[in-house]
Amino acid sequence: MTRAPDLDRHCGPAAVAALFARRPQDVARLFHVAARRREAGPHCAVLARARKPYREVLPEDLARIAGTPHHGGIVALAWPRAVPALDPRALPPARVTPVLDGIGNPHNLGAIARSAAFLGCRALVLSGDPRQAGLSDAAFRTSEGGLEALEIFAAQDLPAALRALSPAMLTLAAVPRGGVPPSAVPRDRPIALVLGNEEDGLSPATVAACAGRVTLPAAGPVESLNVSVAAAVLIHALTG
Repeated sequence: MTRAPDLDRHCGPAAVAALFARRPQDVARLFHVAARRREAGPHCAVLARARKPYREVLPEDLARIAGTPHHGGIVALAWPRAVPALDPRALPPARVTPVLDGIGNPHNLGAIARSAAFLGCRALVLSGDPRQAGLSDAAFRTSEGGLEALEIFAAQDLPAALRALSPAMLTLAAVPRGGVPPSAVPRDRPIALVLGNEEDGLSPATVAACAGRVTLPAAGPVESLNVSVAAAVLIHALTG
């Protein structure tokens, strides 16, 4: 049992529910195990009305369909989501909008999206850095529906995009040292929080395009945080 190669896999009850809530027309088919029959029922009804297939399968079959044993008992296959180029006028209003530059681990992308959606962000911007992870099975699974809750935009030339966001937004580079603490960041306008590659951080050109820099001051002997954890802490601090 295989899937079409151009379909995304959304695994787990939260991710599947978010997909059906926001893009039911993009769902191509659904699979679930017997233990998830109750959660799958409303989704199966949607697909039945659209004359699209759904099936109850054995756990080992679902693992093959999902490509992972971490499927949560239910998997939806959906057509890929379009990611439009960033238009500053199209950004939905929010206190903080995360901007990701070269974050290559799809699990970090998904975790950031999950935290961002939980903390009230409404959009996420992905840079054109070739290392930047895109929307993938792993990102959807890790985000637990967070990616579906956010508007997603692409910024091929990130420094130019950041300059276009000013002065309506405060463009803020998250740097390991040399920035102000979150408590010192002005709250007079929305913030575009720019987060960099897990290993190398932000490029000099990206930092130079930002109006300010923010740093999480360490309170213990560990020098840094995983980028997804740092993103959650910074978004929470800047939203308050």
